[in-house]
Amino acid sequence: MTRMRHAFLAIAVATLAACGGSSYGSPTSPGGGGDGLTVDATPSLSFGPATLTITAGQTVTFAFGSVAHNVFFDQQAGVPSDIEGLNANVSVQRTFATAGTYHYSCHIHPSMRGTIVVQ
Repeated sequence: MTRMRHAFLAIAVATLAACGGSSYGSPTSPGGGGDGLTVDATPSLSFGPATLTITAGQTVTFAFGSVAHNVFFDQQAGVPSDIEGLNANVSVQRTFATAGTYHYSCHIHPSMRGTIVVQ
């Protein structure tokens, strides 16, 4: 009975850990600031959330999982710098100082598109 209980607990912990790994737009504390937001570049080839609304001056963390992605913004005034290369298992931050709507895509996977709305 004890062996079965340990197996059940191990499965429950693994399931909770897998479910808790995503922070689609939820507050994070990059560098301890607590004012950041996260966009996940997922293995299913999507950005989550697809649209994120923030306040001018906030920092967004782009979290890249096990599949390589990048982020290229449509060119316009006030846009942060692109996140070039093959990014996997890393997070990169960009601060959005100017109000506006910023569209971006992954050049590796052109169907991946997202939008940051800065108010």
